Amino acid sequence: MKGLIQRVSQASVTVDGEQIASIDTGLLLLLGVEKGDSEHEARELCRKILTYRVFPDETGRMNRSLLDIGGSLLVVSQFTLAADTSSGTRPGFSLAAGPDAANTLYERFVVEARSGLGPEKVGEGRFGADMKVGLVNDGPVTFMLETR
Repeated sequence: MKGLIQRVSQASVTVDGEQIASIDTGLLLLLGVEKGDSEHEARELCRKILTYRVFPDETGRMNRSLLDIGGSLLVVSQFTLAADTSSGTRPGFSLAAGPDAANTLYERFVVEARSGLGPEKVGEGRFGADMKVGLVNDGPVTFMLETR
């Protein structure tokens, strides 16, 4: 399982011209599910994201986590994160989990995140939809986290 996190001052997701979720200070997570991922990976990645120290302390060092600052999380499914880009000029998707398995683990991740942060602090995109994601990357700060 892969998660690309971006520290944001705001982020939103729009589907069919309607904004379906938005957050202020926090993290935008683009979540990719790969073959072989399970609920264990969803829990582990969620724990890591909620506790990953990417927010500044009083000296400006990245020493605070999403939990520490009481920030929000916007979770967006991102099929293309599971792409194999090791050769050629076109990505392959043989490493990506199938839609049913990926959706199940995406939903599991969102449940875990809401359990850790509180339901009001977690927004989500729409799995499988054509989404427009807007953000103001704060820093910019971006990290790729993986469970394997």
